[in-house]
Amino acid sequence: MERRLVDSNVTEVEAMSTDKLISFATRLIPLLALLAAPLCGPAQAADYEVGPSLVCDTQSQVERYVALFSGDAQTAIDGVNAEEKNPTACGLVDAVYLRGSHLGMARNGDNAFEIVRILVVGIDTAAGIQAIPPAAYFSLFSVKEYAV
Repeated sequence: MERRLVDSNVTEVEAMSTDKLISFATRLIPLLALLAAPLCGPAQAADYEVGPSLVCDTQSQVERYVALFSGDAQTAIDGVNAEEKNPTACGLVDAVYLRGSHLGMARNGDNAFEIVRILVVGIDTAAGIQAIPPAAYFSLFSVKEYAV
């Protein structure tokens, strides 16, 4: 087979081999993507939680909420917001959210709470669930502790 120069660095035979490799790769990539699709699927509905949630800007605000909590959530929220001089530092929201990482525990009397990050992706309104731009907050969830 005669070798002709396609350009100064590549012979025609080498160029043909590269073309075959690229052609093979362009057929292989969609197949690999199809096989990998089930592994990269979207979050399932079961991953989302919906309901009234405490949302605060910082972990320390959640900890302060627990310290002020004596059975009335709104009074504790008002206390945190007054201390922060920010009326929206903490609030109670009917949210659609994804629960994130565990950050710690907080206790007040017989009450124990897990502090976690949450990603709020929607608000539950009278008109139904409304999507919002995702926003990260700090929240808490009641924990049942048993004496051992």
